[in-house]
Amino acid sequence: MPSNNATHATNAISAPLPLNGFQGRYDKSLYNKRRWANKLGLGFAMTAMVFGLFWLFWILLTLLVEGFQGMVQLPIFTADTPPPMSAGGLRNAIVGSVMLAFSGLFIGAPIGLMTGIYLSEFSQGSMLGKVTRFLNDILLSAPSIVIGLFIYALMVKGQSFSGWAGALALALIVIPVVVRTTENMLNLVPNSIREAAYALGTPKWKMVTQVTIKAAKAGLTTGVLLAFARITGETAPLLFTALNNQYFSTDMGQPIANLPNTIYQFAMSPYDNWHTLAWAAALLITASVLILNILARFIGGRGQTK
Repeated sequence: MPSNNATHATNAISAPLPLNGFQGRYDKSLYNKRRWANKLGLGFAMTAMVFGLFWLFWILLTLLVEGFQGMVQLPIFTADTPPPMSAGGLRNAIVGSVMLAFSGLFIGAPIGLMTGIYLSEFSQGSMLGKVTRFLNDILLSAPSIVIGLFIYALMVKGQSFSGWAGALALALIVIPVVVRTTENMLNLVPNSIREAAYALGTPKWKMVTQVTIKAAKAGLTTGVLLAFARITGETAPLLFTALNNQYFSTDMGQPIANLPNTIYQFAMSPYDNWHTLAWAAALLITASVLILNILARFIGGRGQTK
């Protein structure tokens, strides 16, 4: 049997400490202070959100109104960019942009995928992996105009502007985006799947190609689409590499027309017909980027559901 002293000690420990009047008033004032601080912070956040959305919707509304007028009034898809004060369209710029964007994607995406697979599955803390990851972070944060200047010094200076130089500049923008998303998506694959493959005697190369890549297929596709959406509207790299071309051309060894540089050139001009074409081109690029982002989110969402 426990002694009376032990029983009194146990009751004293388990009993809640009484709150005097001062402590109760202090807790209430502190609660009120934090509640008002929370309301103030939420108010500032909502105000900033409304302020930003207002300008965003204003820009989008102006783009839709002006862009649709150009799409309706002009033969956008059947005529090339015209001389000043003449009728025309954007056929050569649209074809050139598609060629440049897909060429940059086809060059950069495989390199980014293979590098991301190496960093996630084979580097295992090696010095080469650390250096590659560090350089990829630098390239990911580099301004696109710096990449354009680099390709200009490498391929254009002393030679000529060309579509291949523009495609290579876009590829250098694609690579770090795809590397980062590929590594992150593969790291999200549970190690239990890899261990199960090893337990069945699967070689590592086959485990990577047949198990982990298939498990992260939706995430890898999303990363490629996001990189493609990013290079669709890039202007600065093409300004130093592919330049522009008033005529229809599919020769990647020569300057080639593209929508971003057409927008830049036509928007800075004093001619009304060029302004209308610039609005229409801006609407086309915005719509393409929006569609690619929606497609990337749809594929990523389906992959998470599965």
